[in-house]
Amino acid sequence: MGAAKDIIVAVELGSSAIRAIAGKRLPDSTLQILAVSLEENNNCIRNGIIDNLDKTSAAISRVVKQIDDKLNIQTKKIYIGLSGQSLHTTKNTVIRSFETKTLITGSMIESLKDINKGTIYSDAKMFEAIPQEYNVGYRTTSDPVGLQSNMLEASFANVIARTSLCENIERCVQNASLEIADILISPICLSEALLQNNDKRSGCALVDIGADTTTIVIYTNNIMRSLTVIPLGGSDVTSDIASQNIEHEEAEALKLKHGSALHEEDENKQSVPIAISHGRNIEEHLLQDIIEARYEEILLNAWSRIKEYSDKLLSGITFTGGASRIANLKEAFQKLTNFEHQIRIAKGLPTSISLANDVHMETPDTLYTLMALAICGEPVCAGDPPAEPEAVQTEIDFSQEHEQEDTAVPAATEEKEENNTAEVSQEDKEEDKPKKERKKSIAFSERCKIVWNKINEMLSEPEDE
Repeated sequence: MGAAKDIIVAVELGSSAIRAIAGKRLPDSTLQILAVSLEENNNCIRNGIIDNLDKTSAAISRVVKQIDDKLNIQTKKIYIGLSGQSLHTTKNTVIRSFETKTLITGSMIESLKDINKGTIYSDAKMFEAIPQEYNVGYRTTSDPVGLQSNMLEASFANVIARTSLCENIERCVQNASLEIADILISPICLSEALLQNNDKRSGCALVDIGADTTTIVIYTNNIMRSLTVIPLGGSDVTSDIASQNIEHEEAEALKLKHGSALHEEDENKQSVPIAISHGRNIEEHLLQDIIEARYEEILLNAWSRIKEYSDKLLSGITFTGGASRIANLKEAFQKLTNFEHQIRIAKGLPTSISLANDVHMETPDTLYTLMALAICGEPVCAGDPPAEPEAVQTEIDFSQEHEQEDTAVPAATEEKEENNTAEVSQEDKEEDKPKKERKKSIAFSERCKIVWNKINEMLSEPEDE
């Protein structure tokens, strides 16, 4: 497994489950997954927003403990993924003017970045500031250093999230007796794990359909242009099915077994009744209509965020997330949008990920975000578990034979025993000092022998005549 200090621990606060992962960086910069744990959400997180702080704290504590128990480590810090409805990008522009034509330097660029980072948002915190392009006079470029102009204009895509969300995350982690190594932007980490640099350069979009939300990230010219979150996901499909007087768990099962984002219409094909609980049925065509209608809404909302960049997305669109695993998703999106470039569903392990021998994942695509968080983290999370405390014998077990004799010990002897114990306790404390190689002068067992010998000597002395 390697040293505990080399392990990265990350936690995903998802709407369907709270998950933890532990991994270590290999020499080739890939990440090996050592352990994964999860706990069902139990409605403590909705739309990526913490709804119940106590339940969330307890869940974080439990999933991290499962990791610790499996790997025999003690996690001290964790990476937390930030997602949810409040997360989005906002554009900002910073302008600097000069009296005469001036050579643009790197320090000027950094000063504009600093000014942008100082932007204050109402009830929101900035987590990322991504430079878009620079206008130098009438010229637009991604690298203005070395050019001359009397004006320099920089545009940024600032990734912000609601301040209360950040505060609640910090409080939950603290209540779980852990520290935050860093708060990472989950969609950006996910993009780093699933999208290749050449895809970002050519232009691409990542659409993550989760339980409660769908997140869209767009890249062109190797720059992230937009990050948006819409409050629609797979759980909405399940709720629509459940509206037919069907239990939520059964509705979820029906979606997974019979669901399709697009079903073929065949006038000659008769609808087949599907058995549900309590001796009832639901018509197949009705179930398909319900599922297809909600997926149409999700996909069209995602397309509304993608459409303005569609002619620049030469590398196409990649779908991921648990709710993207439904049948005919690509076909449904193509039919609704007439998108001309490639559409694909992310599957299998990312190339930057490997699994330890005892780690098995039947559906690794459902854990992409969690793995992506670990990829972006650094090994500062865990340490070795605390050593077992040394057993201390607090009393001497006298045999019955000696109990029958006069075993009274003079007060002076008792005082000496106490003094010896005090001296040894002082020596125990000295082990925490820099000279750790110093050994105890008298081990506990030796002390017991000394005391016992003293007692035997006193008991064996002849009585005064």
